[in-house]
Amino acid sequence: MAGPSFWNDQIKAKVTLNEANIIRRQLDTVVELDRKISDALVLIELGETETAVTAELQAAEQRFTQFELETLLGSEHDKSNAIFNIHAGAGGTESCDWANMLLRMYTRYCENRSWKCAIVDIQSGDEAGIKSATIMVTGDYAFGFLKAERGVHRLVRISPFDSNKRRHTSFASVDVVAEIEDVEVELKMEEVRIDTFRAGGKGGQNVNKLETAIRMTHEPTGIVVQCQSERSQHQNKELAIKMLKSRLFEKQQDEKRAAMEKYYGEKGSIAWGNQIRSYVFQPYQMVKDLRTGCQTSDVQGVMDGALDPFIASWLKAGQPRQRKQGVTDEE
Repeated sequence: MAGPSFWNDQIKAKVTLNEANIIRRQLDTVVELDRKISDALVLIELGETETAVTAELQAAEQRFTQFELETLLGSEHDKSNAIFNIHAGAGGTESCDWANMLLRMYTRYCENRSWKCAIVDIQSGDEAGIKSATIMVTGDYAFGFLKAERGVHRLVRISPFDSNKRRHTSFASVDVVAEIEDVEVELKMEEVRIDTFRAGGKGGQNVNKLETAIRMTHEPTGIVVQCQSERSQHQNKELAIKMLKSRLFEKQQDEKRAAMEKYYGEKGSIAWGNQIRSYVFQPYQMVKDLRTGCQTSDVQGVMDGALDPFIASWLKAGQPRQRKQGVTDEE
């Protein structure tokens, strides 16, 4: 980085800077953990109470657990920001309300991790909730953690919209793609249909008056992205192109993963109708991840963003499945 020709290739330089910053943060974490352990030893030597020593060790253990998860995020784009999509499933108002509850849950999770969370596009339900929402999540390893949430989420509860107080089952799907600045995806604009429309919701003087919102449809694949968060049509168009490229890149990656899963005889985990987690509010309370078996009865805590146990169990369980071609489980 100190070389005279470092900035000749700015794209490569930016990648190197990002990698250097990640390594610095990892080293800082190791130093921090070493300091916490040393502080605990000093407290023991000084004859401090068990409570003080335990508090110091618990803080070190919590930080180590977080650091351990970050070491599992070794894929190429795990450190990237995330484009997060929620879609209500079949079920009308029930599913729209469930999608809105998921939006709140993930917003709280992002806040707990000090990530920035901005709504790029949102479509309200006819009576309540939302039909769909797209949010941009900015933060370290946002995609690496949130990719664990891809799939269908199932809710069982007594419906507040049913006068007979019957139990209903609702579904909503979650899709997550990495925000990739310089993604190597061929995008021919002549294959993209661009529609403009008036943005919905509250906002500045342009909102609901001018057609600043953008909808892009990639006709060969049928992928659709929408953006209405910016104040001008030009800004929304730039963001929509970035989102479209990221979605196309993720589609290519999904196709590669599907081919490998077929080779190994495994069932793909990203598909509508293949639920990954069940949330039961009545007749008992439980949230269970169907992929790992991780479960809790603290439904309210989960809906307030306490997702780390589920994501951690998924990341840890996923490591043994990262096999090289031609290597069996026995080997």
